[in-house]
Amino acid sequence: MAQPAKGPAEAPCSTPPVHDLDAATSVHPVDEKLHPSRLVPAALQHIAAMYAGVVTPPLIIGQACGLDLAARTRLIAASLLIAGVATLLQTLGVKGFVGNRLPFVNAASSAGIAPILAIAETNDQGRQLPAIYGAVMVAGVFCLAVGPFFGRLLRFFPPLVTGVVITLIGVTLMPVPVGWAQGGDAAAADFGAMNHLALAGFTLAVILLIQRFGKGFLKQVALLCGLFVGTLAAIPFGMADFTGIRSAPVAALPAPFAFGTPEFQPAAILSLCIVMLVLMTESSAGMLALGEICDRRTDARTITRGLRTDGIATLLGPVFGGFPTSAFAQNVGVVSLTRVRSRYVVAVAGATLIVLGAFPVLGAVVSLVPMPVLGGAGIVLFGSIAVSGIRTLSEAGLDDSSNIILVAVALGAGIIPLAAPTFYAGFPAWAQTVLGSGISAGALVAVSLNLFFHHLGTRSAQTAPALKSF
Repeated sequence: MAQPAKGPAEAPCSTPPVHDLDAATSVHPVDEKLHPSRLVPAALQHIAAMYAGVVTPPLIIGQACGLDLAARTRLIAASLLIAGVATLLQTLGVKGFVGNRLPFVNAASSAGIAPILAIAETNDQGRQLPAIYGAVMVAGVFCLAVGPFFGRLLRFFPPLVTGVVITLIGVTLMPVPVGWAQGGDAAAADFGAMNHLALAGFTLAVILLIQRFGKGFLKQVALLCGLFVGTLAAIPFGMADFTGIRSAPVAALPAPFAFGTPEFQPAAILSLCIVMLVLMTESSAGMLALGEICDRRTDARTITRGLRTDGIATLLGPVFGGFPTSAFAQNVGVVSLTRVRSRYVVAVAGATLIVLGAFPVLGAVVSLVPMPVLGGAGIVLFGSIAVSGIRTLSEAGLDDSSNIILVAVALGAGIIPLAAPTFYAGFPAWAQTVLGSGISAGALVAVSLNLFFHHLGTRSAQTAPALKSF
């Protein structure tokens, strides 16, 4: 005979499940304050998992905008600082207003790189970053405005749509590491020289060997090990430039609007608002997954507070040199793998990022990594993003013919700018900015076709239920 369910009044008298509360302290694992001997190594593991991803956007965008080494160093420092502040705000938060209070890492997302590069290409030298930062700030306001209602919009971004977008992020970014592997500067006389390609191939081989034979923590930081070993290998051949370390200040906070006053261009704004919807979907999915891993239910209030953090970081980040901010999926994987669920571990990681951002000389250490080394590692990094998208698509019901057509057309639209860069040359400038990014174009087509096939004129039972908004 089934036992009657216990009412809320009986809960305090019941013995808490082992997976919900620590028996000795009666504290949920998410709120547990670990001893430093456990806390510090766990925090360093999170930093190791995310560091390459945090510095990738400023490295790519700074290179595309023609910034010198000193300016790229400042850009890296700003990204680290904003990532640290956003992560602290997310993990500690202000109860009831901002922060999901989960072991959740926030930082500049690679999803915004391709649209940002499209904005850079349509602006003259010196106006690129102002146009980018103006669009990023509006995207932050857009996130703050839409966040409280985003639970109702999630049904328009099922795995079918997000899988297409994530796949396109990896695919459209792949030319970037390929260019790095050739030397990074297409105008240079030695662009594509064998020494560059050999160094990129060596870096890639190191990463593959560590993945094959490494164990535990070493395997998790294979990407960083590849960057380190590749840079060491470049030194005897004079392919590592140390001038950035010598010229970078030891300690200095990023100056407000150091890269120019933001400019607000409608086409750029539209492009990044579309990207912001994708980032909000990724953040929401990350919070739902982390809630399951941590045995703490993620409701609409939690998602709203988490997205509000994304919006604040994205809005204020450009003041110092930051970019669109979102969840870092690799850190959700770290929590799942290690089962260390304390949000204070990630808070310590966030505080460490702030320290790294406040000391530009540390950012200069990253910027001295030769372009071919970044190229070898970037093939793994961006390829893994595409694989994440393919994995999402595998769960999206591709046995249905309409879904197959949706994915085929959306991927095709997203790959056009990559396969034929001049395809939209005759279009107006605003259309070139939006459609010239494979991510934006693919997202627009995927969302539109999802509405056409699964929402307009149908009451399909397969439509995902919307979260209640607060």
